[in-house]
Amino acid sequence: MDLTNPLYKNQGIHVVLSLFTVENGKFKVFLIKRKNQPFKDKWILIGGACYNNEDAPSAMKRELFEKTGIENINFRLHNIFSDPKRSPLCRMLAVGYIGVIDCERVKFLKETSKTQDAGWFDIEKFCDLGYDHDVILKDAMQYLKDNIFDTDILKDLFPKCFTLPEIHKAYESILNRSIDRRNFRKQLLQKSIIADSGKMENATGKKPSKLYTFI
Repeated sequence: MDLTNPLYKNQGIHVVLSLFTVENGKFKVFLIKRKNQPFKDKWILIGGACYNNEDAPSAMKRELFEKTGIENINFRLHNIFSDPKRSPLCRMLAVGYIGVIDCERVKFLKETSKTQDAGWFDIEKFCDLGYDHDVILKDAMQYLKDNIFDTDILKDLFPKCFTLPEIHKAYESILNRSIDRRNFRKQLLQKSIIADSGKMENATGKKPSKLYTFI
């Protein structure tokens, strides 16, 4: 590698988080509204640039906290975005992360030094994000749908124990289609995604429901 080669100069790394939830049966994403240029007043996914003394996951944790006040959540890599023109400032490679959380269990800042608003938005009602975040969001959504029946990616969306109707409703919201409940339960159990917790939910006035947990 010849560091004097001008083609190596003016490059950086972005970290970008697609943070999802299901609220009242609606599949939602967390967005922040930029306060500064470029893309001033545009809504974007959570993210920012890596410092040269930190790795990408550390940068993502820092940017998440700085832009939202949210911390201590799990996220995973879903893709790399390398269009040379994705940022107007310089060549910025983007490391895309995905997370799914219960929106009722996190508090966030509506405004920071670099953001003027923030919140949860229905997936189908939002587009025209800043940078290439429409592309990143679409990719993250597809990653979630592709992995929803094979991993515990929805684990942080639920408490430790949950009923089958609760998780069934979330899957239908994310996939935007009806799912046969009997086959749904069988598929998750056979793939060792969830397991019977051995506990029952005793809701007042209702028949006790079996509780499940992610493995």
